[in-house]
Amino acid sequence: MRRFLLALSVFGLAVTLARADDWPQWLGPKRDGVWRETGILDKFPAGGPKVKWRADVGAGYSGPAVAGGKVYVTDRVLAAGAKLPGSGFTAATLPGSERVLCLHEADGKLLWKREYDCDYKVSYPSGPRATPLVDDERVYTLGTMGDLNCLDTKNGDVIWSKDLRTEYKGSGKAAGGAWWGFSASPLLDGDKLICLVGGEGSVVVAFDKKTGKELWKALSATEAGYCPPMICEQGGKRHLIVWHPDAVVSLDPETGKERWSHEFRIKAGLSVPMPRLDGDLLFLTAFYDGSLMLKLKPDGSGAELVWKSKVKSEDPRLTDGLHSIMPTPFVVDGHIYGVCSYGELRCLEEDTGKRLWMTYEATGGESARWANAFLVRHEDRFFLFNEKGDLIIAKLTPKKYEEISRAHVLDPDNKLPGRAVIWSHPAFAGRAMFARNDHEIVCVSLAAE
Repeated sequence: MRRFLLALSVFGLAVTLARADDWPQWLGPKRDGVWRETGILDKFPAGGPKVKWRADVGAGYSGPAVAGGKVYVTDRVLAAGAKLPGSGFTAATLPGSERVLCLHEADGKLLWKREYDCDYKVSYPSGPRATPLVDDERVYTLGTMGDLNCLDTKNGDVIWSKDLRTEYKGSGKAAGGAWWGFSASPLLDGDKLICLVGGEGSVVVAFDKKTGKELWKALSATEAGYCPPMICEQGGKRHLIVWHPDAVVSLDPETGKERWSHEFRIKAGLSVPMPRLDGDLLFLTAFYDGSLMLKLKPDGSGAELVWKSKVKSEDPRLTDGLHSIMPTPFVVDGHIYGVCSYGELRCLEEDTGKRLWMTYEATGGESARWANAFLVRHEDRFFLFNEKGDLIIAKLTPKKYEEISRAHVLDPDNKLPGRAVIWSHPAFAGRAMFARNDHEIVCVSLAAE
């Protein structure tokens, strides 16, 4: 009987652990934008979800990561007397520092802080862009100007660090200081930390995750772009998919050797949303250049064009397919859901790119340049966090957008686009959502009563 009760207890603990996910990196545990926890509410209570805690942070576009009872977020603090420009398009040397903050997941209290000097020379100079990546006792962060850090999760001590902009001689506009900075969240693959870097022969670089030693580097391009790398399997091979502003490329993740490449030249270097794989179909979307759908060959040797946007424009009156600026789209059951150039949440047929419906309801109710919402799937519905700080529960089907519940959880405060926005992807962990603006990070409970 005693053994039975012990076994039952262990089984219950295992089930609990299996159902409780951390959010240790960009787009969650499997880097796919799916939230797999159970026990989540069906709709928000009157007055919105319960706020568990709020904590002060500086400015930034980077999303939080949650792992091992801790929350990691990067931010930016201006030097005394320094002021942000009036427009995001203004690029000037702006003194200040970047920080890595580690907070207690239960109450938001600061556990440790790592700060380093970092002068910005980019447009939209609010703060870091890339989401931290947590791997047991290490957390990896990538700053706007290319400061790559591996820190001890216990105390923030530096295990190793790299200055990517200096060591790899620039990344076109991104690292040269004239545009949007390093933005692609690093990818962990076994003992390799894979980063979008830039420079001749080093668009993508793999580092030893424990020492920072370069393991391999690959590719040259006009710019590195801003798209997080991803890994998929096809034809019995593992493929590292890198999308830079000249092409989408498959590399052997172990060696960096190129397997195939498909040209997709992007205006203004805006290769941003992560590609989405559905079976053997690979979908990409860009702000000006629209959509590209590729079919991967069965033997993994290449990719063939299925369809491509006919229009190269940001104008919502002209765009076809999906012209996304930031949010990574979602592909499910043969359909694509994503936010287009001026805030239209669109549904497309995966096989043809035909638009089935569009709506502004999820992003703000009206057309606005770059308006967006981040999509995370949970079971048969989606949680959408939009730039106004609203969290929405909705069903997305080929027939329509069906809003179930909405709550305002955080005030938009970044005014560089000409209106107040939040352009930071939230994290979902511990039956809660963690989201930040340029002044605070909030944790709201999404647990069912």
